[in-house]
Amino acid sequence: MKVLVTGATGFIGRIVVRHLRDAQFEIRIASRRPEKLGSGNDILRLPNFDAPAEAFATILKDVTHVVHCAGLNNDRGNPTEADYLKANAELTGQLARAAAAQANGRFIYLSSTRAVVGAGFSGRLDEETIPAPQCAYGRSKREGEIRVLDAYASSGRSDAAMLRLPPVYGSGMKGNLATLMRLADTALPLPAAALAGVRSLISSEAAARAVFHLLTHSIPLRPVYIASDIRPIPVAAIIEAFRQGFGRPKRLVAAPAGLIRPVASLLGKRKFWDSLTATQICDPSLLISEGWLPETDTIERLTAIARLSRLAQVR
Repeated sequence: MKVLVTGATGFIGRIVVRHLRDAQFEIRIASRRPEKLGSGNDILRLPNFDAPAEAFATILKDVTHVVHCAGLNNDRGNPTEADYLKANAELTGQLARAAAAQANGRFIYLSSTRAVVGAGFSGRLDEETIPAPQCAYGRSKREGEIRVLDAYASSGRSDAAMLRLPPVYGSGMKGNLATLMRLADTALPLPAAALAGVRSLISSEAAARAVFHLLTHSIPLRPVYIASDIRPIPVAAIIEAFRQGFGRPKRLVAAPAGLIRPVASLLGKRKFWDSLTATQICDPSLLISEGWLPETDTIERLTAIARLSRLAQVR
């Protein structure tokens, strides 16, 4: 069996490739930046969203399964809604249509909880949560999900699955978690004790294991899965874990949220603040019931990431 992995140079994609290689799978890599992967017989350039269907058929030749990790994330520059749709919906749809016609195995699409809710949503999320994305990135990921499922349904197939992930942590992480880690790496007191938000997270390793599990387990695929670490973590505890890893004192001070919110708005950080005060708890029980094992030591792993970051800085 040969697995096509897109986005293999990315945060999660490179770990997915490692898991597949450890399991002795044949791998073909399709990347927008194949030069970062060196030379190889099965390293190809990922076609653009507007490439002809033949280009997608070429990268799928002799492929059994597809793991689609490539996408335009919401931590890169200042993309427009059109940019997101091209990268996360149109390209995904092209790839899914070609895979449904040509590859006889499974299609796993790496999606996000942003395809379902906005950053300021508070509540629980599971596979039955009705999608109501609130940002350009989330809308494009939801549209990508729809196009994958439509492509497979049109071919009379049901072996495609969306894997929705909450914020992912690990070496090289970006986005709000990386911002929190930078904020934690200061001797100044932080008003983090006022942050009442509780968040589900997932490690990059656990996310890659979830992809591998969906690709290989014998149970028929459901259309949507949610993965997360087993325990949601208070935002203040996330900052405290980073500070412990950096070897800094806790220094989290209580400050009324009503005072901080206007300041965040003046600084253009209102959405970031709202994301820190929201409680979003994912329910990964479906994946767990099918044999996937989530992380149980989130705090320890966050501390280790900060510790390793500090060691890399002093070398």
